[in-house]
Amino acid sequence: MIPAEHLGKATDELLPPDRPVMLHASLRSFGAPVVGGADALLDALLASGRTVLVPSFTERHFELAAPAALRPARNGIDYATLPDATAPLPESAAYTVDCGLIGPGLGVLPAALIRRPEVVRGTHPLNSFAALGPLADTLISAQSPTDVYGPIRELAAHEGLILLVGVGLNRMTALHLAEQRSGRTLFRRWARGADGRVTMFEVGSCSEGFPRLEPTLHPYARSVAVGASRWRAYPARETLAAATAAIVADQGITRCPDSGCLACRDSIAGGPVDALP
Repeated sequence: MIPAEHLGKATDELLPPDRPVMLHASLRSFGAPVVGGADALLDALLASGRTVLVPSFTERHFELAAPAALRPARNGIDYATLPDATAPLPESAAYTVDCGLIGPGLGVLPAALIRRPEVVRGTHPLNSFAALGPLADTLISAQSPTDVYGPIRELAAHEGLILLVGVGLNRMTALHLAEQRSGRTLFRRWARGADGRVTMFEVGSCSEGFPRLEPTLHPYARSVAVGASRWRAYPARETLAAATAAIVADQGITRCPDSGCLACRDSIAGGPVDALP
């Protein structure tokens, strides 16, 4: 068993008080049960005035097929493989911040965070973020349909950190902001807005090539071990700057191992063309 005190000790070693932290974590990485589970880790991170930010994406629940009139080129999709563009879109509910849904691939930590009554969650129907703590409103209010990574920009502006708990750089969502800052246009996907209309929303690309940035980002990481779990904390502002510079120097550095990945191909080429929201 991993005692809760070990979580608190590691957190205090890596994360200054009163700072926001973006969390990506795997409880399985500990190699043994954590006393108190996901909530114990959240409590350790939230101590000392910190704010915790997590992705709370819901593509699986609310993404719609591409409407015929909203299909920008170079968008990481082969439209020819999609259903008849003239077919009507299915009726579906619009996303709401209190829907209680979250992508299953995000893990148990974000799911535990959005269950807390004090959570602040963004309105993006596909790639919302959620936060708890003193800066939660500030971080989340920075997001809009055409500024999906606003919360990460605010995290960096407030000298926040990115914490990887037993996961790799392919889970570091902030690197999509570095892609955008390198000059790429973000992909567009489709969902119903709050008014019920089908609209395009910004989303990220493939992240499986991000571990290729390891040599660039390694000097910025501070690490500890808790059980079998390796924790790495990165200063958000410096990490984004270094990653952006590396991508500007070599756009192909983010290419994933799949040579046929359309998302990587189109993102590296610059992203969607004529992708007005």
